[in-house]
This record gives sequence, C-alpha cells and structure tokens, in this order.
Amino acid sequence: MTLKAFLGAILAYLYNGLITWVPVRVIRDAYIRMYLLEFGKGSSVQMQCKFLNGRKVKIGKNCVLNFGSLLDGRRFGIEIGDNVSIGPEAAILTLGHDPQSSDFADQGAGVSIGDRAWIGFRAVILPGVSIGEGAVVAAGAVVTRDVPPYKIVAGLPAAEVGDRNSNLRYELDYKPFLI
Repeated sequence: MTLKAFLGAILAYLYNGLITWVPVRVIRDAYIRMYLLEFGKGSSVQMQCKFLNGRKVKIGKNCVLNFGSLLDGRRFGIEIGDNVSIGPEAAILTLGHDPQSSDFADQGAGVSIGDRAWIGFRAVILPGVSIGEGAVVAAGAVVTRDVPPYKIVAGLPAAEVGDRNSNLRYELDYKPFLI
C-alpha cells in the first residue's frame, strides 16, 4: 500500500467511522471541506453519509445530501452540480466488477449529476452514468444509463416516466444545526 492510499484510508475511516456520527453539522462540514475534492458553499451533508475516497468527490453549491447516502469515489470521480438534492440512503457508485471476468476484475467509470437534479430515497446510480440538469430519479430507481435533462425516471432498471418543468429557479437552503 502506498503512503497516499494509507493516508486516504485514514481520512475515510475518520469520517465514516467517527465524524459522520457527530450530530452538529458545522463540525461535519469543516471536516468535509478538508476531505472532499470540492465542497460548494451552502451545501449540507447530513449524518451517516459515507464517502469511499472523498478526494474524488466534487459537490457543488447549495446541495443537500440526506442521511445515509453513499458516494463511492474509490477510483473514479463523482461530480455533483449546484442545488442537487440527494435523498436518504441513495447510492452513487463508480466501481464494481466485470461479471464475465475470470479473475473478478474491477470495472467502473465516473458519475456526473447536473444542476438541480433530484435523486430520490434509496435510488442507486451505477458507474458511468450522467444525470442531466433538472432530472429526477425516483425513489428506489436503479439507473443503468444516462438520464437526459429534465426527464423523470423510475423503476428497475430506471426508465423515463415523464418530464420535469425546465423553468427551475430554486436554490436549496437546508442546513439544520443537528442531523
């Protein structure tokens, strides 16, 4: 193991094992600013969120990551735009295994989420997927391919079920002192 990998493991352990359980958001946010590649002004990460290598995770401005979310930046990056809401226990994955590989080889790719996208409760976004600006991923959906801007997807695998208003102007501002 390289020194860089070792130090990364220590940072992940400190956040995932200790800091994520601290009920005061400003303490968690202070660590996250140091730990993530980018953490936008006005963003908020609730308790029990986990990061697998936060050094490859970029979170834009005014985003909300609800409790229990998992962001997997182990080998590939995750880029989240501005004013994105990620629901409780959602998972954004960038790494898995090739099911056809005789030696269980890794495979994966980065994930990007556009401005004002909304990821629902327990949604799963698989490696290599791009979620377009203003798109909605319904609760429990498993996203296996790109979602165009302002589309609503649901199901397993996720499929388009509707369109979202493209005249979005809101800015998220949810920063509870506790949780």
